[in-house]
This record gives sequence, C-alpha cells and structure tokens, in this order.
Amino acid sequence: MTGSTHAVVLGGSIAGTLAAVALSRHVQSVTIVDRDVFPTEPDFRRGLPQARHAHLLLSGGARIIETLMPGVTSELIASGAHRREVPTECLWLTAYGWQHRFPATEFIITCSRTLLDWTLRDHALRTGRITVMDGTEVLELCGDAHRVTGVRVRGRGADEPVELTAGLVVDATGRGSPLKQWLAALKVEPVQEDLVDTGIAYATRVFRAPFKENTFPLVNVLADHRARRPGQNATLVPIEGDRLILTLSGTRGGEPPSAESQFLPFARRLRSPLIADLLEHAEPLTGVYGSRSTANRRRHYERIAAWPEGLVAIGDSVAAFNPIYAHGLSAAAHCADALARELDRTGLAPGLAASVQRSVGVAVDDPWMLAASQDLSYPDCRTDMKDPRLVGGAHAQSRTFADMVGDASLRDPDVHRAAVKVTTLSAPVNSLEAPEVIAALRRGAAHPPLTRPPLTARETAMLNTTRGDVSAPEPA
Repeated sequence: MTGSTHAVVLGGSIAGTLAAVALSRHVQSVTIVDRDVFPTEPDFRRGLPQARHAHLLLSGGARIIETLMPGVTSELIASGAHRREVPTECLWLTAYGWQHRFPATEFIITCSRTLLDWTLRDHALRTGRITVMDGTEVLELCGDAHRVTGVRVRGRGADEPVELTAGLVVDATGRGSPLKQWLAALKVEPVQEDLVDTGIAYATRVFRAPFKENTFPLVNVLADHRARRPGQNATLVPIEGDRLILTLSGTRGGEPPSAESQFLPFARRLRSPLIADLLEHAEPLTGVYGSRSTANRRRHYERIAAWPEGLVAIGDSVAAFNPIYAHGLSAAAHCADALARELDRTGLAPGLAASVQRSVGVAVDDPWMLAASQDLSYPDCRTDMKDPRLVGGAHAQSRTFADMVGDASLRDPDVHRAAVKVTTLSAPVNSLEAPEVIAALRRGAAHPPLTRPPLTARETAMLNTTRGDVSAPEPA
C-alpha cells in the first residue's frame, strides 16, 4: 500500500483500537503496532499492568464506542459484562454523603479490562482492513519536523528494522508514550506539560460473588477531599464469571496495603464499612495486585505551533488521569470520536493532523479539569503546571461551585441529572451553568440527606446472607 492509503496506529489498547476503526473508513488498510503479543482470548498482557484493577466504561464513552462499532455493547453483555443504571443501580458515598437513588439517566458497563480489550479488538479486526503487528517495537518516527511519513519498527527476534510508510501515524502508546523524545529527534518544539500527582496507589483483589445472582449494585466509597487528610477509597464492581473486583486506593500517606490479611480491614476503615461487610466471607480468587502509575499528566500537543503533518496523538499519550475518576476509557473514546469527525470532514487532507490535535485537546480538557482540580485538595499533592485555571482564586472559585453542585446532586434529581451527565462524560462541564441547573441550585435540595446507604429490602437481604443482620434500610 502507498502511504496515502495506509495508516499506522502505535499501541493496540482501547484508544488505539478505536482509532484504527475510525481510520479504516477512510484508508485501504490500517496497521496496529504493539510491543506486546496479544492474547488469543481475554487474558492479561505485560504492557497493561493496570488491567488488574477495576475499570468502568461510562455511558459517555460507551455511546461513542457503540457508534464506531455497532453491536459491540451487546457482545460485551453476552460475554458476561454488566450494565448498571446510574444512579438507580449504584450505591455511592461521595465526598458529600450518600447519593439518593433517583431514576436512572446514565449507565456504566463493567467487566474485566481483559474482556473489554479483547472484545473490542476482535470486533475491530472483523472489518478486514485492520491488521496487527504485535511483538513489535517502535524505534522512531520517519520524516521531519514538517511531515511524519511513517515509523521504523523491529519485530521481536528480527535483525533489521522495517519502515512502515503511512499517510497518518497515530500515537496511542499510553502513559509511557515516548512521543516527546521522537518529536525532539525531528527538531519539533518541546511540548508544554502539566502534572498533578497525589501519589495515589491502588490495590485490587477479585472475589467470587457471594450471591446466587451477581446483581448487587455497584458500590463506590469515596474520600472527602475537603478533609485535608490522605484520601482513601474503594470501588466494588461486578465482572463476568460471577465475580466481583474490589479496587482500594489511597493518596500519599494513605496507601492501601499489599498484604492479603490487611486488604479487607483497610476497606472496613473507610467512611463506610459496607464493602467489607459484603465481602467478609466471600471467596478470594486472586492475590492482591498493586499499581502506582496514577498521576494526572497532560501534554499540550495542540499548542505546538508547527505541528507536523501526518501525526496525531490521542488517549493517555496526551492526557492521563487519576483512575479513581474512571475517565480514561471514555476520554479515549472521545479522542477517537474527534479523529473520526475530522476524517469525515476533510479526509487525509493537508492540515488534518493539526485539526485533530486541537480537537483532541478539547476532548481531554473536561476530564483533565475534573480530576486535577479535585486532586489538588489532597495534602502533599505534587504539581508542576502552568494551567491558570488550577491556581489561586480561579481554582478556589471553581472548587466552590463544584462542591455546591456535588452536595446538591445528592438530594436534588434535577441537579443530579446534570451532574451525572458531566461525570460520565456525556455532557460538557459548562452545561452545569445552564439556567435550569442554577435555578435548581437556588431553590434548595428536594430530599433530606441520607445517613446510611440507601439499600432496598432485597439488597439488605443479600447483605444479610453475607454478614448477618444489618440496620433497616433507608428508602432508596
């Protein structure tokens, strides 16, 4: 294939797979290059250590993925993934208290990351225009500061590198992307980078669901970021195979334990012991897996004045977030959507790469602000940034408004409807400034605060089977 009819995607994870699908509609062939050897069934691979932890596919990303890959959501559900309606099928203890379970307006897809990656890749490869070069290392970009013409790669065990010519190269290599170094070698100006690092660490263990049906709500117990102490959190979600995955996390000074004997005791010391009660007698199916690659980091490639033609960066290569906010997968989908829209508008015309990079910058801006602005509240959060919205009075003002919305959304269905659209990346952050939302904030909450998790009678009975009697539930 000539370069104009061929595209190369570096990295075969979610962002890379979605980018390949978008490109396959505009070129004759797409090659995905990844240094890992992809499994032939849902399984772990070395280059994706975060796959051990809980992953949430929020509705804002799930809808985009379904548009790019019609039918893939049904395939996930058929393979054992779960859909939880938000907030109806969720028990959320946020920084501000327990969330009332108003009628659902959004949803979350939960399954193991291995199943999600494998299902999306399998679906993508059925297009017939996408091929995979796995077990292959990317050495450098080909071209110059004005235009990238391809990449030089070397397969595992090969003596000599191979040059892949391409009309467009997409960097989707994730948090560890070497794109900065590749661009420096081409004499492209340095990229501006912002960093917000709470030092948050993760620990995860998988359990057999202690119920006959794995239908218990998703449970999220979050720290109060206003407390000025290390934040400690827990997320319990159902995955395929009648299993539950529990991910514990803690910011610098409050990290979760790696010892199995201390895993559930950590969960019991959180702001609610609900998760520990649920899993007290559940059968663990794995050991404890940890991770520390969790900083919020944004590279402003869209600000490089002379961005080279033929090159696009998306996903975690551009902006990586603290995973506690579950925005990574959906942000990757929004990046792929930005690529798809620009391709639909201009095809591989001159100026495409810069246009896509600007659109990607817009796509990651909301999740960047949502994560970074809240993480700045934790003690010993380390920063290296120039974003004026995250310093001084501007940051204090935005946090005051965010706290007001967060508190009101627990008890007012109208505010919650607007807030959950933002947190699931289904609507932009500035939609919270709509007149109807401001009016709802001014009139006051419609429901009283909850002092206990809003369990239904059925859920209380499920909990009783694992832990004995509990207090009567509050109305959901």
